[in-house]
Amino acid sequence: MIFTKKRLAHIVFESDDWASKTFDIVVLFMIFGSIFVAILDSVGSVRAQYGELLFILEWVFTILFTLEYMLRIWLSRKPRGYIFSFFGMVDLLAILPTYLSFFVVNSQLLTVVRALRLLRVIRILKLGRYVAEAEYLTKSLKASSHKIMIFIAFVLTIVLITGTLMFIVEGPENGFTSIPIGMYWAIVTLTTVGFGDITPSTPLGQLLSSVIMLMGYAIIAVPTGIVSSEMAAQKKKMENRGAVQCPNCKHTGLDSWDEYCKFCGGKLA
Repeated sequence: MIFTKKRLAHIVFESDDWASKTFDIVVLFMIFGSIFVAILDSVGSVRAQYGELLFILEWVFTILFTLEYMLRIWLSRKPRGYIFSFFGMVDLLAILPTYLSFFVVNSQLLTVVRALRLLRVIRILKLGRYVAEAEYLTKSLKASSHKIMIFIAFVLTIVLITGTLMFIVEGPENGFTSIPIGMYWAIVTLTTVGFGDITPSTPLGQLLSSVIMLMGYAIIAVPTGIVSSEMAAQKKKMENRGAVQCPNCKHTGLDSWDEYCKFCGGKLA
C-alpha cells in the first residue's frame, strides 16, 4: 500500500479510522514505556543491574519520538504553527532531556514530561463531550480569579507579619535566623503542613503558633467557598440558557439575559 503525504498526515494528526487510531495507540504505549524506563532508572538497585538495558531502551524511545516529531513537522501544513503550538512544545520537551544528558547529569529522568503527551487520549477516546464541563470549570475559575488574588494578597500579608513577629520573639537561637525563615515557618504552619523542622520554644511564640494554626483552618476554606459560589452561578447560567420563550412569536431557545428576541426582534420582558 502506497502512503501519500496527505494520507500520512491523516494517520498522524487524525483519529477517525483504523490506521490513525493504531498509530495513536502505538504512540501511547511508547509514552508509557519510556516513562516506566525513566522510573526504573531512578531506582539505584535496578539501575545497577539493568543500567545498560535501560540506557538502550531510553535511546530507542528517544530516537522514535524524534522521528515522530520530525514527521509531524514535515506533514504539517504550517510547520511553524505546529512547532510553537502546545502539543508541538510538549513533543519537543519529550525528546530534549535525553540529548541534554550529554551535558547535564541525570537530565534524562526529565523524560517523564512525556506524560503530558497522554493528553492526546482526549482525542483518541473521543472525550470531546467533556470539553463543555471543562469550559464550565474554566469560566468559574476565571470569574473568581480577582477574589482569589485579593485573598492571596491577604494571606501573604499575614505571613509577612507573623514571620516577622516570630523572628523577633524567637530569634536565631531557636532557628528563626531571618524574616524569610520566619515567613517559611508561617506558611508551613498556616497551611497545617507542620514539617516540624523549626518549632517555637518560648511561651509567646507557642501562643502565636496556636493562633496561626486556628487561622489556617479558616483560611483554607475560603478559596473553596469562592470557587464553589462561582461554579453555582455558572451552573445557574447554563441551566437558564435557552429556557426563555418569546411572548410575541412564541419561539424558545432565548437566553435569560437577552433583551430582544433573535427571531422576531420583539422586546422581551
